[in-house]
Amino acid sequence: MNHFITYARRIATGLLASAAFVTCVYAQDVRIGAMREGTSWYVFAATLEQIIEPILGANSVEVIARGGGVANPMVVQGGKAEIALANVASAVWAKQGADVYQGMSAPDIRALVGGLNSVYVGVIAGQEFLDQVGTDNLADILASGKPVRVLMKPVGSSAVPVAEMIFASLGTSAEKIRKNGGDILQLDAGQIADQMRNGNADLYIDTMIKGHPTITEVALTADVAFLDIPEASAETLKANGLQLGNFGPNWFEGQASATLGANLGTVLIASKELDEETAYQITKAIVEHADELKASHGAWSQFDPAKAMLPENTGIELHPGAVRYYTEAGLM
Repeated sequence: MNHFITYARRIATGLLASAAFVTCVYAQDVRIGAMREGTSWYVFAATLEQIIEPILGANSVEVIARGGGVANPMVVQGGKAEIALANVASAVWAKQGADVYQGMSAPDIRALVGGLNSVYVGVIAGQEFLDQVGTDNLADILASGKPVRVLMKPVGSSAVPVAEMIFASLGTSAEKIRKNGGDILQLDAGQIADQMRNGNADLYIDTMIKGHPTITEVALTADVAFLDIPEASAETLKANGLQLGNFGPNWFEGQASATLGANLGTVLIASKELDEETAYQITKAIVEHADELKASHGAWSQFDPAKAMLPENTGIELHPGAVRYYTEAGLM
């Protein structure tokens, strides 16, 4: 276990003493859909487990160390977890049955706590390519009709549907890019830095998390620039659960100023079948232990519990248990 997880456990152990006076309520067992060990989502879930288990009962909570932003709404819909972390955008896509879910949908997911952290999709360009086209304006680049090679991860990455939305909002598509002599390259993370370093791609679209190892390697070893997503994309992105927002500056080598990206957001979701009391207690625990959760990992440091219930931070409707807590707390 890495030092983040150890730190989270240490914080959580301290919380047990302060939570000892809490009378356990009758509630169903809870599995938390997260991601693999070592990620910020796993650290959050592990810390949350230690906070809510004294409230819900001994051995009542389990962290599922797999999944991700796109997968977790379906994990909850399929009954494999009662609650899970998801992107705000992917929760909206799942609820709507968007194309990324290939005919599936998640009509039974509900939100508990939104605005947990920001996850941006951004655009990187090779500097040599920018010099050739004479502009760093993404809208102008895509409208020029000139060949452009776009690099992304394979289907399953949250960045792929966001890239398609950006293309559509700027009047193009993968098909048009190919027709103009360009290409869409979809490769695993381990191949991306080499492709950018060797000049085999012009634009690279991915999630821009501070410290992201692939982005860090690209920025350190290739001559690249970070491009803003144009304001013209804002309406399309908003309709799909994303908001434009700045990431950086100085998250990565060469990023001297803040960059405008598409914020996927992070929300804790639940099944509508989760009983109201359990949903209430989990929501209450997160809001009232926000400082401990924020301290568990830097990714959560900007969480503002006073905004946890806002529609733009949840994307989907709130669980009735969450509504009850926010109402009682005077936040709704």
